[in-house]
Amino acid sequence: MYRTREKQMSIYDYLPPYHGELCGANRWVRLAAEIDWDAFERAYSEQFAPGGAVALPARVALGCRVIQLHYGVIDREVVSLVQESPYLQYFLGFEKFSDSVPFSARTVARFRARIPDKAVRPAVRLLRSYR
Repeated sequence: MYRTREKQMSIYDYLPPYHGELCGANRWVRLAAEIDWDAFERAYSEQFAPGGAVALPARVALGCRVIQLHYGVIDREVVSLVQESPYLQYFLGFEKFSDSVPFSARTVARFRARIPDKAVRPAVRLLRSYR
Protein backbone atom coordinates (compact mmCIF):
# COMPACT_ATOMS: atom_id res chain seq x y z
CA MET A 1 0.00 0.00 0.00
CA TYR A 2 1.18 3.54 -0.67
CA ARG A 3 -0.03 6.78 0.94
CA THR A 4 0.63 10.14 -0.65
CA ARG A 5 2.73 12.53 1.43
CA GLU A 6 2.24 16.22 1.94
CA LYS A 7 3.93 18.74 -0.34
CA GLN A 8 7.39 20.24 0.18
CA MET A 9 7.76 22.05 3.45
CA SER A 10 9.57 25.33 3.77
CA ILE A 11 13.17 25.22 4.95
CA TYR A 12 12.05 27.64 7.64
CA ASP A 13 9.66 25.02 9.06
CA TYR A 14 12.41 22.43 9.39
CA LEU A 15 14.08 22.40 12.79
CA PRO A 16 17.60 21.02 12.95
CA PRO A 17 18.82 19.73 16.31
CA TYR A 18 20.40 23.03 17.29
CA HIS A 19 17.19 24.97 16.50
CA GLY A 20 18.98 27.01 13.88
CA GLU A 21 18.01 27.38 10.26
CA LEU A 22 19.13 25.53 7.21
CA CYS A 23 20.94 27.55 4.56
CA GLY A 24 18.79 27.97 1.46
CA ALA A 25 21.93 28.02 -0.70
CA ASN A 26 22.94 24.50 0.36
CA ARG A 27 23.09 22.16 -2.63
CA TRP A 28 20.72 19.60 -1.02
CA VAL A 29 18.14 22.30 -0.26
CA ARG A 30 18.42 23.62 -3.82
CA LEU A 31 18.10 20.15 -5.33
CA ALA A 32 15.05 19.41 -3.17
CA ALA A 33 13.37 22.45 -4.72
CA GLU A 34 14.26 21.36 -8.27
CA ILE A 35 13.00 17.76 -8.21
CA ASP A 36 9.41 17.12 -9.25
CA TRP A 37 8.66 14.92 -6.26
CA ASP A 38 4.96 14.66 -7.14
CA ALA A 39 5.64 13.23 -10.60
CA PHE A 40 8.08 10.70 -9.20
CA GLU A 41 5.62 9.76 -6.46
CA ARG A 42 2.87 9.06 -9.00
CA ALA A 43 5.15 6.74 -10.98
CA TYR A 44 6.65 5.10 -7.90
CA SER A 45 3.30 4.43 -6.22
CA GLU A 46 2.19 2.36 -9.23
CA GLN A 47 4.71 -0.31 -8.21
CA PHE A 48 2.72 -1.17 -5.07
CA ALA A 49 -0.33 -3.34 -4.51
CA PRO A 50 -3.38 -1.78 -2.80
CA GLY A 51 -3.06 -3.84 0.40
CA GLY A 52 -0.23 -4.71 2.71
CA ALA A 53 2.22 -2.69 4.75
CA VAL A 54 2.59 1.00 4.01
CA ALA A 55 5.77 1.77 2.06
CA LEU A 56 8.19 4.54 2.88
CA PRO A 57 7.55 7.74 0.90
CA ALA A 58 8.76 7.99 -2.68
CA ARG A 59 10.86 10.99 -1.69
CA VAL A 60 12.84 8.85 0.76
CA ALA A 61 13.35 6.17 -1.88
CA LEU A 62 14.47 8.52 -4.67
CA GLY A 63 16.45 10.68 -2.28
CA CYS A 64 18.41 7.69 -0.97
CA ARG A 65 19.23 6.68 -4.53
CA VAL A 66 20.44 10.22 -5.35
CA ILE A 67 22.62 10.26 -2.22
CA GLN A 68 24.00 6.81 -3.04
CA LEU A 69 24.88 7.61 -6.64
CA HIS A 70 26.28 11.04 -5.80
CA TYR A 71 28.64 9.73 -3.14
CA GLY A 72 29.20 6.30 -4.72
CA VAL A 73 28.61 4.50 -1.42
CA ILE A 74 27.17 1.19 -0.28
CA ASP A 75 23.70 0.85 1.23
CA ARG A 76 24.92 0.94 4.83
CA GLU A 77 26.81 4.19 4.22
CA VAL A 78 23.66 5.87 2.84
CA VAL A 79 21.98 5.18 6.18
CA SER A 80 24.96 6.64 8.07
CA LEU A 81 25.14 9.76 5.91
CA VAL A 82 21.44 10.46 6.35
CA GLN A 83 21.65 9.80 10.08
CA GLU A 84 24.39 12.42 10.44
CA SER A 85 23.14 15.23 8.23
CA PRO A 86 20.21 17.61 8.77
CA TYR A 87 20.56 18.66 5.12
CA LEU A 88 20.18 15.11 3.84
CA GLN A 89 17.25 14.52 6.18
CA TYR A 90 15.62 17.67 4.85
CA PHE A 91 16.30 16.48 1.30
CA LEU A 92 14.49 13.22 2.11
CA GLY A 93 11.49 15.16 3.42
CA PHE A 94 11.93 14.60 7.15
CA GLU A 95 10.13 17.23 9.20
CA LYS A 96 12.87 17.51 11.83
CA PHE A 97 16.33 16.18 12.46
CA SER A 98 16.60 12.83 14.21
CA ASP A 99 19.54 10.65 15.19
CA SER A 100 17.61 7.62 14.01
CA VAL A 101 16.29 7.08 10.50
CA PRO A 102 13.21 5.03 9.58
CA PHE A 103 15.02 2.71 7.18
CA SER A 104 17.93 0.29 7.10
CA ALA A 105 20.61 -0.69 4.61
CA ARG A 106 18.31 -3.50 3.53
CA THR A 107 15.62 -0.94 2.68
CA VAL A 108 18.12 1.05 0.62
CA ALA A 109 18.86 -2.18 -1.29
CA ARG A 110 15.13 -2.48 -2.05
CA PHE A 111 15.11 1.12 -3.30
CA ARG A 112 18.02 0.20 -5.57
CA ALA A 113 16.01 -2.70 -6.99
CA ARG A 114 12.97 -0.49 -7.67
CA ILE A 115 14.72 2.65 -8.94
CA PRO A 116 17.35 2.15 -11.66
CA ASP A 117 20.46 4.32 -11.87
CA LYS A 118 19.29 5.87 -15.14
CA ALA A 119 16.25 7.35 -13.37
CA VAL A 120 18.50 8.99 -10.78
CA ARG A 121 21.36 10.31 -12.92
CA PRO A 122 19.65 13.58 -14.00
CA ALA A 123 19.27 14.63 -10.35
CA VAL A 124 22.87 13.66 -9.58
CA ARG A 125 24.10 15.70 -12.57
CA LEU A 126 22.07 18.68 -11.39
CA LEU A 127 23.47 18.33 -7.86
CA ARG A 128 27.01 18.25 -9.20
CA SER A 129 26.38 21.40 -11.22
CA TYR A 130 25.80 23.37 -7.99
CA ARG A 131 29.50 23.34 -7.11
